[in-house]
Amino acid sequence: MRRNLLAVASLMLAVPCLAEDARPLWNGRDLTGWTHVGPGAFVVTDGTLKTTGGMGLLYWNGGKIENSVVKVVYRSEKPESNAGVFVRIPEAPTEAWMPVNKGYEVQICDSEDDTHVTGVLYSLTRAKARPGKPGEWNTLEITLDGTRTQVSVNGVAVTDFKEGDPVPERKHQWEPERGPRPVAGFIGLQNHDDKDVVYFKEISVRPLPKK
Repeated sequence: MRRNLLAVASLMLAVPCLAEDARPLWNGRDLTGWTHVGPGAFVVTDGTLKTTGGMGLLYWNGGKIENSVVKVVYRSEKPESNAGVFVRIPEAPTEAWMPVNKGYEVQICDSEDDTHVTGVLYSLTRAKARPGKPGEWNTLEITLDGTRTQVSVNGVAVTDFKEGDPVPERKHQWEPERGPRPVAGFIGLQNHDDKDVVYFKEISVRPLPKK
């Protein structure tokens, strides 16, 4: 019996936990590894990234990400506070609108309708749930698995989208152009405007197991 317990313990030590596999993309101190384009900015305050002004984008300049789980811990100041996490951006952005039209924005805003609320691909998918908690720290996880994009907020599934799934008609010029997005792409955080304040304290990525 003792031998079996020792074997199990050895196996547990040999298997890395998910947290150890995750790689932080933000160091919690400054903007090393990140580049901002467009109006406004992100400022570091009390160990967080705070949005100011906009509309701009802070993107991770370390290269494209694919087949991974992107984890973002954020806090919106109020339900109307607007921001976003961008994925599948095809090339390094030089301005803030190319990512809107060529990547996917995972929305952060808890006051809009079900196609513009936290956790959806902005205007492209309909929320399966609305688990965002304005004023509190929330955990957003975006799973990029080939052509499939899944989003959970605080452990609750909000989006499960595959390339080719039907999407609503584009109704406004500020909504993204429809069309396929790449498997691998840059990621970024949106600062929307002066009245929309959102804080971020963790951005990390964990590769999916190879199939």
